[in-house]
Amino acid sequence: MRSDTHIIPDAPVGLASDDLTGAGLSLAGPRDFFQLMKPRVMSLVVFTAVIGLLVAPGSLPIYNAVMAIVCIAVGAGASGALNMWYDADIDAQMTRTKKRPLPRGIMAPRTALTFGLFLSVVSVWMLGLATNYVAAGLLAFTIFFYVIIYTMWLKRRTPQNIVIGGAPGALPPMIGYASVTGSVTIDSTILFLIIFIWTPPHFWALALYKLSDYGRVGIPMMPNVAGPKSTRNQIFGYSIVLAATCAAPVVTGLGGSIYAFGAAILNAGFLALAFKVWRSRAGEKDEVQPESLYEVQKGDRDARNLFAYSIIYLFAMFALIGADHLLTGAI
Repeated sequence: MRSDTHIIPDAPVGLASDDLTGAGLSLAGPRDFFQLMKPRVMSLVVFTAVIGLLVAPGSLPIYNAVMAIVCIAVGAGASGALNMWYDADIDAQMTRTKKRPLPRGIMAPRTALTFGLFLSVVSVWMLGLATNYVAAGLLAFTIFFYVIIYTMWLKRRTPQNIVIGGAPGALPPMIGYASVTGSVTIDSTILFLIIFIWTPPHFWALALYKLSDYGRVGIPMMPNVAGPKSTRNQIFGYSIVLAATCAAPVVTGLGGSIYAFGAAILNAGFLALAFKVWRSRAGEKDEVQPESLYEVQKGDRDARNLFAYSIIYLFAMFALIGADHLLTGAI
């Protein structure tokens, strides 16, 4: 584990991070702490958790259901804060992350660490009280896996970091489902698998057009290790497996006719974009990419388009499952 005594980039000259414990609290406002929780990621976590809770057989009192979603959101925020604490050194060197609170020098690493640990304990404890200890155990495992297994171990060591490390991001709907049932079932596992298999093509599309960003900091993302062509092949392969996996809800009854029709359209779009990436030369240019998340060089537009569509795709896929449940009682 790294030391917290390194100098924070952009901090006043000669001011070590330990000296910023007080300064970090005075410089960082509520907005910075909220940013530390990765709100964009949290929105997807919350939505998929809500769908998992909604489609689970049985019900929770409204107060307990709301508390469950809040706890899952806070647990996701805790993971984000601890990830930013550990990755502050590489975040400072990447165009899309250098404006986070720690790289900007407005928050001490110790502050971020304390904040993340506090949220972790509170979220798991409160979820256990509001629902059951199966759900709380899954949330604790999610935080542990994301911070220890993915952030501290896999991310800087293997190009399979996204494949294996995708598990924590796929667990929220399973946690929402378990909040109601107190168990893990085939249907909740299917919800998990949809996100788990979606993760590699989603992030590798981003990595293709942010190749120099990851290469600069030594993160072994697939395009940097196996090359852009191999990555494009794998994106298309995973996209085919994803489309097949999305048929599973129809087989088990988790999704009905509404889901089946919508999923077919969404998967056709995903496969079409993945095919365009496969045929493109995305990631081939070794230049400094623009700072914006969606601004790309001409040759990388297909990868950018797949990345952007993949976010809409996952939201829509889970929305269809929820709509089917509400309108037709699919399960």
